[in-house]
Amino acid sequence: MKNAIQYTIVPKDLAAHLYAVSVTVNQPDPAGQRFSLPAWIPGSYMIREFARNIVRIRAESGGYEVALNKLDKHTWLADVCTGPLTVYYEVYAWDLSVRTAHLDQTHGFFNGTSVFLQVDGQEQRVHEVDIQKPQGEAYAKWRVATAMRQLKAKRYGFGSYIASNYDELIDHPVELGTFSLASFKAHGVQHDMVFTGRVPNLDLQRLGADLQKICEAQISLFEPKTHRAPVDRYVFMTMVVGDGYGGLEHRASTALICSRADLPVKGQKEMTDGYRTFLGLCSHEYFHTWNVKRIKPAAFAPYDLTQEGYTPLLWLFEGFTSYYDDLMLVRSGVIDEAAYLKLVAKTVNNVLRGSGRHKQSVAESSFDAWVKYYRQDENATNAIVSYYTKGSLVGLALDLTIREQTKGKKSLDDVMQALWQQYGRDFYQDGKAGRGVTEAEVDALFDSVTGLKLKRVLDRWVRGTEDIPLAKLLAPFGVDFSDERKNAKPGLGLRTVREGNDCKVASVYEGGAAHKAGLSAGDVLVAIDGLRVSATNLDSLLGRYRVGQTIGVHAFRRDELMIFNAVLAASDVPAVTLKGDGKPAAALRLRKAWLNLQD
Repeated sequence: MKNAIQYTIVPKDLAAHLYAVSVTVNQPDPAGQRFSLPAWIPGSYMIREFARNIVRIRAESGGYEVALNKLDKHTWLADVCTGPLTVYYEVYAWDLSVRTAHLDQTHGFFNGTSVFLQVDGQEQRVHEVDIQKPQGEAYAKWRVATAMRQLKAKRYGFGSYIASNYDELIDHPVELGTFSLASFKAHGVQHDMVFTGRVPNLDLQRLGADLQKICEAQISLFEPKTHRAPVDRYVFMTMVVGDGYGGLEHRASTALICSRADLPVKGQKEMTDGYRTFLGLCSHEYFHTWNVKRIKPAAFAPYDLTQEGYTPLLWLFEGFTSYYDDLMLVRSGVIDEAAYLKLVAKTVNNVLRGSGRHKQSVAESSFDAWVKYYRQDENATNAIVSYYTKGSLVGLALDLTIREQTKGKKSLDDVMQALWQQYGRDFYQDGKAGRGVTEAEVDALFDSVTGLKLKRVLDRWVRGTEDIPLAKLLAPFGVDFSDERKNAKPGLGLRTVREGNDCKVASVYEGGAAHKAGLSAGDVLVAIDGLRVSATNLDSLLGRYRVGQTIGVHAFRRDELMIFNAVLAASDVPAVTLKGDGKPAAALRLRKAWLNLQD
């Protein structure tokens, strides 16, 4: 297109992990054209300064060099020129994560925020990108996976792709290589699964069948009458490694990283913990297709990618997504009720483990994500609460409350549908972004949709720091809430990590035996009562003592040997279990409706 912003990207030097990128502006700003690269990527709330990976950059117009002046860490200004202006640059890509870019002889991956300079002032123009194949016979079979629309390229082929504007351009990650590919349809919409990495005997058929159920359940949740998905095609792109976990949502795709052992093998019928975890990850990122990619907090509509975007609502956008990700597994029939309740209990135990939940609300955690949640230190468990995990329990508690108080006539599903109808469904109408929802509008919507007065519980559970009374809330649904800490073994109240053959203290829990004795994160445990502590024997050594006994602990702090006397306390690790009961009938009816259980 004549006035489109035009990019090329080439895997230039795979051994050096370099992409060669260019951007051409046909009508540069007559006062001098500014270019900038985002400082963060939506969905990952931390300033990452992607521009630091640009290793070489220059500008040219009409065959002549144009001066390019750097204004700050991620902004450049080109001198005035009369004709089309092209900026050439190289990007170092050696971060094997879902957030940035990676390139070597095995594959390539990039998010647009890492590689595509924004042409300031021309963000709303059409953007075209020519994705080129690396040179060499070794790469003859490489393909391209992305949800971006093809312009002059076959699906999964190299060539030209198109986006309506810069925001759309950077919302379609790209995978390059010889990946495994399979597809399924969910309510008539094609969903592609792309796996990069060596995975012997990968059961793509089982994966497709399970993901189809999950995707259809989510589409039906938001569009119970039409079953209309918000995308024309969706791509799950997964990098498979020896040990890894993570995901990042996009408007029509997700980038995932998982452990090879978590994926199903042909002939394996059981639901392993690893496979369940992977399906939960897929479910989480897919739910974001609605919740955060289209239903957005006001602070993200539009995004300002030059600086932090503060919002107190991540408990809703990440927390509720974390509630629904596992809920969709049981509602779709991929896991059973017992497995789901076990997952909920795990989340409860995770939240109850940290004393930070009494100091920070999930609204505060949301707002401080940039400086606290994404930049955790050894004291994090004692200082912060996760808007993911406690946010998911807020979602659970609100769902149970609404269902019980309305006698099953309303639920959190109705709230999510209303958010979708009012703020999400038409967000990208005609290529123009809509507006986000404010905290006051969220509060009002809960009351208007349910007919209840929920501000008091929102103040307590969202803006306050008290524990959610889940035992009381689960009882009307016939779910028994039990905490078995009465049988707890003696413990020091700390978390350790292995460092070679050493047992290193990673965190000290506030109020525990280690805290009272004076141990600190970073200490390396050497001996207990004269017996050597190794990377693997701490629990067995402590198992020889009783609660209340005093032990001598030798530890190195830096290069100094220190001695501590610790009075062992009952391990305060939460041990919540949840179990469904078939009686009374009213409770069973509520639980069946909640979990979509079949007779």
